Amino acid sequence: MLTYQDLIEVKENEDDRMAFILRAINQHQSTDKYKTAEIAEDYYRKQNRTMLDYEKTIVSASGKSIVDEWSPNHKVVSGFFSRFVRQQNQYLLSNGVTWGKDDTADKLGKKFDSQLQRLDKAALIESVAFGFWNLDHLQVFKFLEFVPLYDEENGSLRSGIRYWQIDPSKPLRATLYEEDGYTDYIWNKRDESDGQVLHDKRPYKIVKRRTQAEGEEIVDGQNYPSFPIIPLYANEEHQSELVGIREGIDAYDLIKNGFLNDLDNAQLYWLIRGAGGMDNQDLVEFLDRLLNHRIASLDDGQDISMQEVNIPHEAREQLLNRIERDLYRDYQALNVDEIKSGSVVVAQIKAAYEAMDQKANDHEYMVTDFLDNLLEVVGIDDEATFQRSMLVNQSEMVQTVLQAGEYLDGDYMTRKVLTILGDGDQAEDVLRNLDDEAGQRIPEPEETPQEATEQPEEEEV
Repeated sequence: MLTYQDLIEVKENEDDRMAFILRAINQHQSTDKYKTAEIAEDYYRKQNRTMLDYEKTIVSASGKSIVDEWSPNHKVVSGFFSRFVRQQNQYLLSNGVTWGKDDTADKLGKKFDSQLQRLDKAALIESVAFGFWNLDHLQVFKFLEFVPLYDEENGSLRSGIRYWQIDPSKPLRATLYEEDGYTDYIWNKRDESDGQVLHDKRPYKIVKRRTQAEGEEIVDGQNYPSFPIIPLYANEEHQSELVGIREGIDAYDLIKNGFLNDLDNAQLYWLIRGAGGMDNQDLVEFLDRLLNHRIASLDDGQDISMQEVNIPHEAREQLLNRIERDLYRDYQALNVDEIKSGSVVVAQIKAAYEAMDQKANDHEYMVTDFLDNLLEVVGIDDEATFQRSMLVNQSEMVQTVLQAGEYLDGDYMTRKVLTILGDGDQAEDVLRNLDDEAGQRIPEPEETPQEATEQPEEEEV
């Protein structure tokens, strides 16, 4: 594993730096963490590797294992991992970040919440993702495209390499990000002797000036107080959320497809009596004519009959249900099927969310830590809070608020009810309208005639 200290030891000439970049990329792609991230991306796209790579085999009469090319081999994959990741991501971030100051959201840009969701989703899948504050907006770097260079002394991220190549036959591009700026490189072929500097090192914040005579020119450049690329980890273990549940997903897929293949094949067997002189090839050709052409010729003394084996479906169904329950429990996800039917009270809903809340509490620390570091880079003093997205029994919760009305402030009740109904962002407008209507209903006070007061007469002295 190459580190920030390894980069510092590289000579200042660009040939050595380009050789270091290629070495860092190759080493990054050979790590177990990178390979796990690749597998996790496949599972998130519902390309479950174990199932798609699985080949049915049979053992021949000679004891040799060969690929079974005759019986069905369905490969239906489940979407557990993508469902779990989306649920965890949206539960915490679907309502965006709530800031303590009114102008923080404007400073971070209109697309900040959506970019934060993309960043968090990539972290949950690949174990970590990196947020780059690019002047006025957040940019997402996935672990599969970014080589982090950590400080050996304190473990902080001090530098990194982002790279991309749309096809092996196309040029390789890479950008080396350092605390004092970034440099762009390009290789037409993946060879150390073929690289060149595409753009010299530039500061992160560039001030440009345009004149009619000289056109556009850079007049000044500045950098951030700290490295503007910040890691967001999926969990304290710094590992993909696929770890620990992949085996359960594979077992579910294999059992489900084995059940499907058995149903499709109907577990039929043919017994041919008086065919002792037929070899394996003769038997295969005989069965081919029987199944495809619906015709068979029998010699004198031969007889054919079909045998059907009952498929043990009940045990498989119970096992599939058990594995599914275990997957939800192990990931601490919410199985909506358990609470969506019937009249469910608030206490039951909260109980169903308990495991998911525990995991969200743990993950929220990861997101909050990222946001705190980001605000330090941007130069904003604020704190983030989150409003989680959960199913509620709205009528019961509204009724509970109204019953406590005599103990609560009217404005608080209005805000609480609107939040339960999903219109919390309109609370200020509603309260303002209520104040205006109340003001119109209050009659103007009538002028009361002033009472005449008798002034004492001045006495003549």
